Amino acid sequence: MGVHKLLSKLESAEPLRSMSVEELDQLGLEIRDVLCNLLATRTAHFASNLGVVELCLALHSVFDFRKDRLIWDTGHQIYPHKLITGRYGEFKTIRLRGGLMGYPNPQESEYDLFMTGHAGCSVSTALGLKSGDDLLNASDRKSIAVIGDGAFPSGIVFEAMNNAGELNKDLIVILNDNKMSICPRVGAMANYLDRLRTNPFYTGLKSEVVKVLNRLPVFGDPTERLLAQIKEGVKAGMVGGMLFEEFGFRYIGPIDGHDIRLLRKYLEMVRDQKGPTLLHVVTEKGRGYKPAEKDPVYFHTPPAFEDEDGNPRVLSVGEKPAFTNYARDAIASQMRRDSRVTVMTAAMCQGNKLEPVRDEFPDRFFDVGICESHAVAFAAGQAKVGLRPIVAIYSTFMQRSYDQIFQEVALQNLPVTMMLDRAGLTGPDGPTHHGLFDIGYMRVFPNIVMMAPGDSTEVEPMLEFSLKHNGPCSIRYPKTSALAFERTPQRIELGKAEVIRRGSDGAIVAIGAMLQQALAAAEILEQEGIHVTVVNGRFIKPLDVDLLGQLFEECRFVVTVEEGALAGGFGSAVLEAACQHGWDTRIMRILGIPDRFIEHGERNELLQELGLDASGIARTCRQLSENYADIQAAGV
Repeated sequence: MGVHKLLSKLESAEPLRSMSVEELDQLGLEIRDVLCNLLATRTAHFASNLGVVELCLALHSVFDFRKDRLIWDTGHQIYPHKLITGRYGEFKTIRLRGGLMGYPNPQESEYDLFMTGHAGCSVSTALGLKSGDDLLNASDRKSIAVIGDGAFPSGIVFEAMNNAGELNKDLIVILNDNKMSICPRVGAMANYLDRLRTNPFYTGLKSEVVKVLNRLPVFGDPTERLLAQIKEGVKAGMVGGMLFEEFGFRYIGPIDGHDIRLLRKYLEMVRDQKGPTLLHVVTEKGRGYKPAEKDPVYFHTPPAFEDEDGNPRVLSVGEKPAFTNYARDAIASQMRRDSRVTVMTAAMCQGNKLEPVRDEFPDRFFDVGICESHAVAFAAGQAKVGLRPIVAIYSTFMQRSYDQIFQEVALQNLPVTMMLDRAGLTGPDGPTHHGLFDIGYMRVFPNIVMMAPGDSTEVEPMLEFSLKHNGPCSIRYPKTSALAFERTPQRIELGKAEVIRRGSDGAIVAIGAMLQQALAAAEILEQEGIHVTVVNGRFIKPLDVDLLGQLFEECRFVVTVEEGALAGGFGSAVLEAACQHGWDTRIMRILGIPDRFIEHGERNELLQELGLDASGIARTCRQLSENYADIQAAGV
């Protein structure tokens, strides 16, 4: 690690306001050194943070964000901001259990206002901050949203801009344009931004022409109307209608986002502008590290480096592929079998490992950008005409399409398959990304069938079942390696669970990948003379009521285990069934995620902390077994 003479002295960002451009450039080099050294120890968001170093430094050198407002959209590009706001000494703990969060965190610093783990909401929240400050007579506070070009097409951004244009607040939106989301950006907005970036007439002359136009004197009607028409006509001729200015924003740019001197000049200018302003800043994702510049997709969240040349570490010997890999292969297999099958994702082609599917089936693969609501409604339209669409989106991001799941899919009973990657604990990504709520938010809707594969062998059969089912289905799977348990698996039948092993004392009913922990718990209990049945639940909805009824009748205890929120989850569904059928709920316990947000940490660490590892499950079973005599003595 290099010597960080400037960075190590920063207890806040205040000193940046008096630094020279040369000092800020040096500070930028130190920040990049810290980021590269971080990747020597663990995986982390990388290319996006390298790309905003100069922008971050320029912002903090012009504004005082202890008073002014700054929202980073999305928050994975927060590392430089954290380093210069007094967290350099703790930075080595980032994304580790008990350490700094990899996203903004108001509990860490007054410089962080929101936990921004999902894209697109910065303009809305920044506008709300400004509106609130004005109402509270704090109108001297500036409000700034930094949003990437990948997040910009999100529907909520245009809802916010529409409102901002009407309110005419002094709002600053910085469009950080690096031609990327996680993968290369897609859509008409991407093409529009490309035209803005490459139009030589516009980039060379716009600022000077607009400066002249804005200095035109204001006369009374009709001369005023004539000059206004000339002014808008020139603007329209320069850049095809000036989309942003039609929303009421003063558009400035594009400018070089790696030139601190230029950035400071323009930030000082927009700081004093009245009304909504959009500053278009062009940056390069991965800036300052050649491999990341060449391949910003891979280096978005790369594995930890193995050596000083940045060669990544490889999977350890014997390490199994993730559920995501099996899901990707299952999708490709089904698309080869049935020309009606399509797949769509929301700017997560790389995260869902769908690049081979995209390349093999370009006409049936749709990346809609960070527009999850649109993805689900779009899929509903395809299903209505007879296709079998698969919507592959992380559990935490699928929440953004909740109303479309209700109205356009479930209510219409359309055969849309929703594949929920990262359903469960996502480790170092933390509370913004843990996929803990999809069971609760989907289970309430009629018509939806909900499944979770217990191991790798069930992923494709579940997908095949879903694509043949004449209604909506969801398949959830976590961010972890997928094992294959030795057995002769039963075929997938609607609402039927699978008994993996038999025992006479009690039963553990596991849903999804928690089957691994359940089987390990059964082995622990076997050594203690407690023989348990282990059930692979498979279906969250509908439940296997017949099998559950047998378990409650024959076993001394029944424990359900899920990697999801207890409120409204799989265990809650079993309890509802128990109440309906009169089963003895005194012998039952449900294990899952308690009613609180779970901090970041390695998945195995979190499972242990929550009592969801093998020893925790065994402990619960042991307690229930010991309590059985008391239940018998108490009678019915």
